[in-house]
Amino acid sequence: MATRDEMAASFGSAAKEYEAGRPSYPAAAVEWLLAPAGEHPRVADVGAGTGKLTAALLDAGADVIAVEPDAAMLAALRAALPAVETLIDSAERMKLPDESVDAVVLAQAWHWVDVVAASAEVGRVLKPGGVLGLVWNIRDVSTPWVARLGAIMKGSHAEELLSGAGPAVAAPFGALEHESWRWSRRLTRSELAAMVRSRSYVITATPSERDRILAEVEELFAASCHRGEDGVEIVDLPYRTEAFRSIRR
Repeated sequence: MATRDEMAASFGSAAKEYEAGRPSYPAAAVEWLLAPAGEHPRVADVGAGTGKLTAALLDAGADVIAVEPDAAMLAALRAALPAVETLIDSAERMKLPDESVDAVVLAQAWHWVDVVAASAEVGRVLKPGGVLGLVWNIRDVSTPWVARLGAIMKGSHAEELLSGAGPAVAAPFGALEHESWRWSRRLTRSELAAMVRSRSYVITATPSERDRILAEVEELFAASCHRGEDGVEIVDLPYRTEAFRSIRR
């Protein structure tokens, strides 16, 4: 099994699958994260990946700079959102001036960071009173077929974090506020397969293990799907979006 650091660095090799398979974020969650930052805030989207949250931030009226350590992921973001300013950097070290942004947000990413170092760096680049926002889309395993999907794919660091004590932050941030949203996403056979292939455990698995996982997911799709109005086979994948925010002290 790959190490945590190997998993964290694996996503660029599956950037195409990540873009095809991963969902965006509910507008209500994005608005909640940005509410303390005021109208049209300057936002650093850190660990921006292929731009899933970046696009939602733009839709919410933010001026976004996308910060991402993986060049392949950032290339996919630039292709999709060519007008967005970008930096190849990490949460622990950003080439941004002191007190230069109103908000820093991380989607599907805080569980990979060094909490003390990232909190300090985020605090450095935030203006006084700026907000740190953390958000995850987590599959709702209360639905039986989704629980089976999770068992096939194995758990993730994010799922372990959110099923336990939840995320932690360090100085200069205090307690985290928390909100949650439930929603559902319709996926075709190929979209579900792309989502599975975009997960760090699957990316870093041996070829034989990856083939086994994908074959079991194919069987699960066949047993769980129904036809949409256009006749295409789909599944409805329920999600919980878990969002957290804290104001820079």
